[in-house]
Amino acid sequence: MSQSASENTSARTRTRTRTSLWFSASFYALVLPVLVAAILYRLEPFQPVLLPVPLSPSTVVVPARNNRVLRGAEAVAQGQVQGPEDLAYDAATRVIYTGCEDGWIKRFTVNDSVADSVVEKWVNTGGRPLGIALKRNGDLIVADAQKGLLRVTSEKEVELLVDEFEGLKFKLTDEVDIGDDGTIYFTDASHKYSLKDALLDILEGKPNGRLLSYNPATKKTTLLVQNLYFANGVAVSPDQQFVVFCESVLMRCNKYHLQGPKKGTIEKFCDVPGMPDNIHYDDGQRQYLIAIFTALAPELDIAYRYPFIRKAVAIVMKYVLNLSFSKNGGVLVVDLEGKPTAHYYDLKLGLTSAVKIGNHIYGGSILYPFVTRLDIEKYPALPTV
Repeated sequence: MSQSASENTSARTRTRTRTSLWFSASFYALVLPVLVAAILYRLEPFQPVLLPVPLSPSTVVVPARNNRVLRGAEAVAQGQVQGPEDLAYDAATRVIYTGCEDGWIKRFTVNDSVADSVVEKWVNTGGRPLGIALKRNGDLIVADAQKGLLRVTSEKEVELLVDEFEGLKFKLTDEVDIGDDGTIYFTDASHKYSLKDALLDILEGKPNGRLLSYNPATKKTTLLVQNLYFANGVAVSPDQQFVVFCESVLMRCNKYHLQGPKKGTIEKFCDVPGMPDNIHYDDGQRQYLIAIFTALAPELDIAYRYPFIRKAVAIVMKYVLNLSFSKNGGVLVVDLEGKPTAHYYDLKLGLTSAVKIGNHIYGGSILYPFVTRLDIEKYPALPTV
């Protein structure tokens, strides 16, 4: 064989070897992740289920809206509050209280200019304060996701009120409001998952939440409603006849009757255009502000239709990276009957609470290192018809 022929043969052999190695590497690169994913899927105990009612894109008709909130929004306490999930306003001192992810309840002044707001570290609960309600005597009632239901005195003393019901611990004490008689109404969003796994509760599609009340005089806790789908915001009606509570997963707000012939029964309060979070009553305008964390985006809609997709998402969250979702969130304003009057939202906005102070709506969010503020006189919700 000539030297040239031998070299050609060797070159072809090397080419075939490289090709074989490339195909082998490509095969394993493709097959191994699929094999690992299949094994993880089979072994993963997380088992999401179909919801009791199908979710559908919102058909809420609102007479006025502002769908570009971020064009006029300002950031208050930028970088000084991390994850300000809920807000409570003290009109006497013009101070807003909020709970942060590092355990601090912080408060900041309400000023015309956001640059003039002064932020103070007020008290650390040692947990994760979420819902906050202000008592007339200056005490705060706090729904702490890790600690339970707390009372924080004006002297900064932290007292545990309750952290379980009939032996079942609260895993995610979420939101709170106070009746005129002193009764405290609050939600345990999940008795199964803690805050760090809250998205798993939302993806699972099972009713792990509860609405409860606590009587400070008797120290008695009462279970009002169980089997709720991520129980969230709470607001006592101004006439004390019922308490509104939100279920984030089912994207609905209902009311539980406290008085009258319907006492102890539940009925629909209002439709919402997405996942509701905290709800606050605005006494000045006699209306409710419902924070919307996210609208029902197409990908979320598909995930809720097919539990196996939610299981796959949960596996990615558990073993690969954390995921979060928020799209077209904001604030829905409804009247005393639950009829929508205005909607403020934006494509890249996600709020967990909202309060109205003067001409401004202040929005808290578990996602942001600031509080969002919008002047609704300068940037109003405009008529939709």
